[in-house]
Amino acid sequence: MNLKDTYLNEAEMLKQVPAFEGSKNVGWKSPSNIALIKYWGKRNDQLPQNPSLSFTLKNSFTETSVEYSLKKDSESQISFSFEGSEKTDFHYRIIKFTQSLYHYLPFLQQLDLKIESLNSFPHSSGIASSASAMSALALCYTSIQFDLFGTPDSKEKFLEKASFLSRLGSGSAARSVFGNFVLWGKSEAIPGSTDEAGIPMHFISKNGDLTLSDAILITSSDKKKVGSSMGHSQMEGHPWAEMRYEQARENISKLITSIQAGNDVNIINIIEKEALNLHALMMTSAKGFSLLNDNTWKIIDEIRNFRNKKKIFVAFTLDAGPNVHLIYRQQDAAIIKDWIQKELVKYCENGYWIDDEIGSGPEKLN
Repeated sequence: MNLKDTYLNEAEMLKQVPAFEGSKNVGWKSPSNIALIKYWGKRNDQLPQNPSLSFTLKNSFTETSVEYSLKKDSESQISFSFEGSEKTDFHYRIIKFTQSLYHYLPFLQQLDLKIESLNSFPHSSGIASSASAMSALALCYTSIQFDLFGTPDSKEKFLEKASFLSRLGSGSAARSVFGNFVLWGKSEAIPGSTDEAGIPMHFISKNGDLTLSDAILITSSDKKKVGSSMGHSQMEGHPWAEMRYEQARENISKLITSIQAGNDVNIINIIEKEALNLHALMMTSAKGFSLLNDNTWKIIDEIRNFRNKKKIFVAFTLDAGPNVHLIYRQQDAAIIKDWIQKELVKYCENGYWIDDEIGSGPEKLN
C-alpha cells in the first residue's frame, strides 16, 4: 500500500479529538536544504517528475511553534505571525496548506491554531524558505497527532509521515525532515525510495564521510521575477522534459557511485552540470526566462579558476535564483573563507554571504 492510502486509512482513527483543557504547545526547528541533483517538474499531489538528492543545512532554519486548543466556534481559527508581525500572503498559504491536510489529519478541523514562525536567514537570500517553513509546520502537526493519539509510534514512522505532509506544502520540504543527505523521488538505484516522501542517505566513501559546507553568496536579494511554482509549470510540454527526467535519474546513480568511490572530479562535474541544466531548462521553456545575473557568472568563473589553481574540492550549485551556493569540504574552511573575503564578497550584494554547512536535521523545541 502506498503512503497516501496508508494515511487515508489511518485518518479514520484521527477524527475524534480526546477532550483536554486549555491550550497546548508544540514547536520545531527545521532547516532548509540544497539540492545537488535538482527537482524541476512535478505532477499531481506535488509528486516529482524525477528523483532529487540534497544535503540538509545547519544554520539556515525556520522555528515554528503551534499553540492549539479545542475550537471555540463552528469553524476552526488559524492565526499566523512571522517574526512578530502578520504576513498576509504567507498566512493564506499556511491556511491553504493546513486545509489540504484535513484528509490525513482530520483532527485539525477541531482545533484552533495559533502559529508563530521565524527564520534564521533573511527573505530572498538564496535559501529555500518554503522547505524549512513547511517542514517545520508539518513536524508540528505530526507532533500534535502524537500528543493526542500516540501515533506515529516510532521515530522512523514519525519522520516519514512528516516528510509526506511537508511535500504537500512544498516539494523540497520533503527533504528537510531528515539530516545529512536525503533522497526524494523513486530511484531504481535506491531500494525503498518513493515519490511520496524523502529518505535519509548515508554514503560510505573511500575518502571518509563527505562533510560539506555551503557558503551562500548573495548576488541579489530582489524577489524572483518568476516563482518556483510557475517555473515548475514550464516543464509541461517542454521539449527537453523527458530527457531531463532521465538525465536526473542517471545522475543520481552516477553521483552516489562517485561519492562512494571518492571521485571528486566526477562529483564536482555532476553537481555543476545539474545546476546549469536547471537554468538551461528555464531559458528554453515556453516563456524563456533567466534568473541569473552578471555577478552569478563572475563567481562561477572565479570558482573554476580557484579550483584549477588550488586543486581542492570546491564546486558551485544554484537554486532557482541568481545566488551561488559554494560547496566545499569543511576541512578546507579556513582557506575558503579567506578566499571569499578577499575575492568573492565584491560580487555579493552589500558584501553579504551566509556561512552554512551540512546539518543533522530538525530539532524538537518543546
